[in-house]
Amino acid sequence: MTAHSPSAAPLRVAHVMAGAPTGGAELFFERLCMAQAASGLSVLPIIRRDPARTARLKAGGVTPCELKFGGLTDWRTRPQLRTQLKQFAPRVTVAWMNRAARFTPQGDWILAGRLGGFYDLSYYRRCSHLIGNTHGLVRWMREQGWPQDRVHYLPNFATELAHTAPARPAGLPPGAPFLLALGRLHTNKAFDVLIRAMAHLPGVWLVIAGEGPERAALEDLARKEGVADRVLMPGWATHPGGLIRACTALVCPSRHEPLGNVVIEGFSAEKPVVAAASQGPTELIRSGENGLLAPVEDDRTLARQLAAVLEDPVRATKLAAAGRADYEQTFATAPVLKAWLDFLSTVEKA
Repeated sequence: MTAHSPSAAPLRVAHVMAGAPTGGAELFFERLCMAQAASGLSVLPIIRRDPARTARLKAGGVTPCELKFGGLTDWRTRPQLRTQLKQFAPRVTVAWMNRAARFTPQGDWILAGRLGGFYDLSYYRRCSHLIGNTHGLVRWMREQGWPQDRVHYLPNFATELAHTAPARPAGLPPGAPFLLALGRLHTNKAFDVLIRAMAHLPGVWLVIAGEGPERAALEDLARKEGVADRVLMPGWATHPGGLIRACTALVCPSRHEPLGNVVIEGFSAEKPVVAAASQGPTELIRSGENGLLAPVEDDRTLARQLAAVLEDPVRATKLAAAGRADYEQTFATAPVLKAWLDFLSTVEKA
């Protein structure tokens, strides 16, 4: 009997997340927990102490358990986690990323590690199964020696943005078109390449919505490139849907990007997406069909691809429509929840 049968008890799943306050994986973790609970599953999120995350999860209908998830001298979290899992009795426990996998014990549940990048697999030695959110990650995990039937592809879903009201950030001239980039201000995201590309796009505005250790360096680079008056950095956008709906094009310039949630969000909002050809975007984007790709680290080609969508609205509209079709077929909430339910209902202990 499947977990969604009316006469069956709800399928129970625990999700363990010990990540940062912000980040693509962390935000998808929250959305997945809330969506699974709304679909009828019994969901227990176990998280690193974070009042803001707790508030968002509670607002979404799930109450998390908060634990410390500290460093190597943290001897209390593992037994506390075991107690919580025994009391909840999930069919499957999903450990998200390295720290959660290091702390999560084996038990009567099936333990699966969920990876959003090319992580050190030694953290996942207690897991019976691994989950990757791209086909490239799945291939890589199998190449590392994991059996084919114990590695599973479960994509992310993006929020449905087609009906979200556009929200322009403060500081833009009224009616001015603008490019939007989202993410942590980290060297992996290559916002430096994007800022250099802006020097080849006179009169174009750029909004980089994010926060992180590279802020000062990026602001300095924008001044040196002579584009600081056209680059806005308003900070992290926890709910970026309005910004995405308002932008002219979405940009993902990352030099390292295992997936690229922002690409899927651009598809959802039916916006043209231009990205650097790192791992994730090359899996998502068929260049010239549902978006445009530029070589990694190539600011001039990135600028040319951005100019192509800015200067040709008909082409931009066709790219955006193709991206939206991909979203509806593969990356919308319903198909992703079904894929997760199929996995949670049928996966067996190795």
